[in-house]
Amino acid sequence: MKEQYANIIRAIGEDLNRPGLQDTPKRAAKAMKFLTQGYQQSIDEVVNGALFPSDSSEMIIVKDIELYSMCEHHMLPFIGKAHVGYIPTGKVVGLSKIARIVDMFARRLQIQEQLTVQIAETIQDVTEAAGVGVIIEAKHMCMMMRGVEKQNSSMKTSSMLGCFRDDAATRTEFLSLIR
Repeated sequence: MKEQYANIIRAIGEDLNRPGLQDTPKRAAKAMKFLTQGYQQSIDEVVNGALFPSDSSEMIIVKDIELYSMCEHHMLPFIGKAHVGYIPTGKVVGLSKIARIVDMFARRLQIQEQLTVQIAETIQDVTEAAGVGVIIEAKHMCMMMRGVEKQNSSMKTSSMLGCFRDDAATRTEFLSLIR
């Protein structure tokens, strides 16, 4: 990957011998590996057995989970937050695991719509919840830095599964609690 970054830098007309750029291909490759580390993770590693029995059948919400991802169309960042809710049916997942699931999928080349669905489906699969709701709000550098250059635009996506989709009262409760 380091050599590919060197080729890109040369292709834009820069001099790799310039002091500020001498180590840039190596640093850029290291950064890209970090930003896409989700490809090297599995859900089993991320959850790591942190499922616990629970009598709770009330909504559990983790809101304002920061996320940093890369648009698969332009390889530019999108930055935002995820709100995740679920209704357990006998087991709950460790609190930090929800944020780790968000990170695992965010640290891949993505579109926000798919990221939202992947998180919801994974929480559903892991917890066997009665329902799951995920909302992501993000700002996309591909909209802000290039193209239409709209600085104040943001995108919101949602994925509602189970009772979050089928029951308007559950959906409304979730939406009111994440505000």
